[in-house]
Amino acid sequence: MNIIQAIILGIVQGLTEFIPVSSTAHLIFASRLTGLSQSLGAEQLTATIAVIQLGTLAAVFVYFARDIWAICFAFVRDHLALLLRRGGTAAAAAAGGAPDSRGGRGFWSQLSNEARLGWLIFIGSLPIGVVGLVFKKQIEGTFTKNLWVIATMMIVVALLLLVAERVGTRRRGMDELSLRDALAVGFAQVLALIPGASRSGSTMMGGLFAGETRETAARFSFLLSIPAITASGLLELKEALEKLPAGQVAPLVVATFVSGLIGYASIWFLLRFLRTHSTGIFIGYRLIVGALILGLLAFGRVQPF
Repeated sequence: MNIIQAIILGIVQGLTEFIPVSSTAHLIFASRLTGLSQSLGAEQLTATIAVIQLGTLAAVFVYFARDIWAICFAFVRDHLALLLRRGGTAAAAAAGGAPDSRGGRGFWSQLSNEARLGWLIFIGSLPIGVVGLVFKKQIEGTFTKNLWVIATMMIVVALLLLVAERVGTRRRGMDELSLRDALAVGFAQVLALIPGASRSGSTMMGGLFAGETRETAARFSFLLSIPAITASGLLELKEALEKLPAGQVAPLVVATFVSGLIGYASIWFLLRFLRTHSTGIFIGYRLIVGALILGLLAFGRVQPF
């Protein structure tokens, strides 16, 4: 991978990681158009893409720095308070005193919204973590580069997103998220392991089905991306450095940096766009591109691998 290829891949990754149009599909096409797929094997290309995603992960950390700090701080503070409170209640009971008046409240109700959100992000990340590890070999192999699969999933998720737009109540905000949201969005995120599904598209679809507003679905999707992208990126980083040809570190750094800059702008754009618009334009784009790829494959104009 040379610097020009790195910049192109970084731009494509930054533009498509958070907008629900499938970053994998666009990166596969970009790698073909730049000739990168001819010089790298399937596992090498998968590792390269996973590492470049660390740039967009950095964009999430920067954009949501205040939210992330609030979640982490509240999570530690609230759980320490619960431990101290229970310790005090147990000591009072042993001494024959009255239990803490708050002792009867449920665990969940004693946490702040930020601490609860930390749990929801953790729970929502479990499905993709488990499935990703179980099917790691398949994900790294040629399956994730198959244009038949990519085009089909672009259309399937577009239709699911369309249904979610129609049936979702779109009433609930970030402070109203519950275990149902974590499970709905978490299991929807598993679809992102199939190329063409789009992690952001799948998770936003799950959020809309759960009754979240569009902006809430997007914000929760971004926060939920942190564990998934961190795990996959760091897991592939070591392998990428071992598998990639010599001299690839500098282009990889450039691609990651560019993806971070463009990714930050994409987050800013999408959150503002969804306050007043539906995901209709992205649904239409996915349907058109998916149908176009299927047509090209059917007429033999492009090869599936």
